[in-house]
Amino acid sequence: MTANPIPLLAHRDLDDVVAYRAGAAVTLRHFLADIERVARLLPDSRFMVNTCVDRYRFAVALAAAIVSGRICLLPAALTAENGRQLRRLAPDVICLSDETEDRLGLPRLAYPDGEVAADWQGPIPQIDGAREVAWVFTSGSTGEPQPHRKTWDMLVQGVRGGADLLGLDAARPHAIIGTVPAQHMFGFETTVLMAWQAGAAFSAERPFFPADICRQLDALPRPRLLVITPFHLRALLDAGLPLPAVDLVLSATAPLSQALAREAEAVCRAPLLEIYGSTETGQIAQRRPAQDEQWRLYPGIRLHELDSGTRVSGAHLGQGCILNDRVRLGDDDRFLLLGRNADLINIAGKRNSLAYLDQQLRTIPGVLDGAFFMPQNEVPDGVTRLTAVVAAPGLDAAAVLAALRQRIDPVFLPRPLIFVAALPRNASGKLPLAALWALAATARAEEHAG
Repeated sequence: MTANPIPLLAHRDLDDVVAYRAGAAVTLRHFLADIERVARLLPDSRFMVNTCVDRYRFAVALAAAIVSGRICLLPAALTAENGRQLRRLAPDVICLSDETEDRLGLPRLAYPDGEVAADWQGPIPQIDGAREVAWVFTSGSTGEPQPHRKTWDMLVQGVRGGADLLGLDAARPHAIIGTVPAQHMFGFETTVLMAWQAGAAFSAERPFFPADICRQLDALPRPRLLVITPFHLRALLDAGLPLPAVDLVLSATAPLSQALAREAEAVCRAPLLEIYGSTETGQIAQRRPAQDEQWRLYPGIRLHELDSGTRVSGAHLGQGCILNDRVRLGDDDRFLLLGRNADLINIAGKRNSLAYLDQQLRTIPGVLDGAFFMPQNEVPDGVTRLTAVVAAPGLDAAAVLAALRQRIDPVFLPRPLIFVAALPRNASGKLPLAALWALAATARAEEHAG
């Protein structure tokens, strides 16, 4: 018997719907049978990387690892370098995947094809809350990805707090569809764990293009919860397609402007809520940005101002950690988000933030996307020059720089300004710093060759 047993799922009846695949319902009975089948096939290793793209297969593989006592590693990117890092941290790691391409270079186990008879008659598995079940890795947007260890209790408490504030009710379960991968902390919590713990049902699909989002939304029963990033949301609204009814929209991974939030609520005819959190903390607060700038902390979460920054603690966080963001505390459980600590820059004695500079670049007419970043190798005892990458097919460097001069101090003008067809955003819409540095290195090499 476990010391602190917490059910794998909040669903009660074996005929409850836990997922949808290609529009077809999957019951709890079938899901538990699939978990048992996959768990029996796992080799004798303590660590498993779950790279399944199909969200249902990801959920089955995750649950199989949990019930069999393994730890699931969730890297933010699937690269050979990340594979080498995982091997250093967990020498016996294996990769369970439903893809044919091997991007990590780890020992692989293919997700088993075929159907299983849905004859599960046993109880819902109980998991010891204190047991470590996952290592979730940071995105690398500020450097090398770092692992953060999660116990079952930490994960469950976090998503239950979010589900309560969202108003998710097992008596009227939502169908959840997400544009974000299940391996990313936002997708991991909202499209899998929250569905498990709120008695909801998740869609196996991960639509990317606006037409796919509309088609797959239409295949789900109501009420529908759309989990999306600002990057995907902007593309969906710009497409101008007839949008099937949505009952709730949930956004995260990047700041959402009030203008975009209001436009989204008008088009979706539903409230849009934004989640605040990180890989280190999980989700800890939310707000409705169309109506309120302030964030509301989840029950039991507290912020404390210290000389070293703002510490978050309580509930599933225990002693907690220092936030990577600057905040201004408000009344009770409210706060304002001022920007990331890593975004603060000082050039020639003048201060600014990368987030502000990004905003100014992206508001230039004709700019589709853009970002500033610090160079990988700063000049010793010299003035650091920012680099920027931009997707602006109808503009040239002179036009972009002229527009920036109207918006920012000249000391922050990018040198160089790199033009690309599209920025190297990952599946969750983020820009890993290593990918930006690689772009800058390529641009320098091309310049020297020319």
